[in-house]
Amino acid sequence: MTGEEALRPQSLMLTFLGDQVLGRDVCVYSGSVIDVFARAGVGEQATRSTLTRMVNRGLLRRQREGRRMYFGLTEHSAAVLRDGERRIWHTGAVNRQWDGTWTLLGFSLPESWQRQRHDLRSQLTWSGFGPLFSGLWIAPGAVDVSSLVAGLGLSAHVKVFRAHADSGTDIGAMIEETWELSELAALHASFVRRWQPWTTQLPEADDALALRLRLQAEWLRVIRRDPRLPVEHLPDDWPAEAAEKTFRAVHERLAPLAQDASARLLDLVPVRDDQA
Repeated sequence: MTGEEALRPQSLMLTFLGDQVLGRDVCVYSGSVIDVFARAGVGEQATRSTLTRMVNRGLLRRQREGRRMYFGLTEHSAAVLRDGERRIWHTGAVNRQWDGTWTLLGFSLPESWQRQRHDLRSQLTWSGFGPLFSGLWIAPGAVDVSSLVAGLGLSAHVKVFRAHADSGTDIGAMIEETWELSELAALHASFVRRWQPWTTQLPEADDALALRLRLQAEWLRVIRRDPRLPVEHLPDDWPAEAAEKTFRAVHERLAPLAQDASARLLDLVPVRDDQA
């Protein structure tokens, strides 16, 4: 399955809103979203269903203007998008500033709590942790997981520490045992193969916004799965830097056309406080 096929409509929707709505105090017309998503390969019914589900989950707010329905961000979705923005443009994909610190998280849950165990492991993976042992997970650097743990209702069952490895520890071997480096490398390499051609070519003008939407959504998915392991303990040919350079080059190349397309295709209105 290609990265393009694997993208979920909600991931595309969040990327679209982060690109066009975040920080602008505007709402976007549903018809505009349907048009852009159609160009990204998502059908009208799937787009409408995604909008409805995200409203029901508190990720979007509705605003009616005459006979048209517009959609804007909630505080929760804005926070999610700001985190994604930080990861893309500030944190980056290559960890050259690691100070030797690890975050250790230990947990002990009753055997019957299979769902809670699954949810915790999933959230930890997305936060850059890997399983050192079954109930002890680690992540490079200082990672604040207090809200994550509290949100799952597991504060009483989790303990978090900051630590440094002993001088006799083979950190490179520990990383290889804890994370699937081949899978992470394949993610970056696949991204480069898919997007490298767009560093030298351009899409049709009205398709540029949808293409940049897919570019950002795919890149965010890659870096959310990448724990940003310290580069000095990774193979010399680690492909994260090449992938990040590809993302930035294609994003910059698409930017003028995408901005023109958004001006033509999107119907935006100011946020009104009288509608939820």
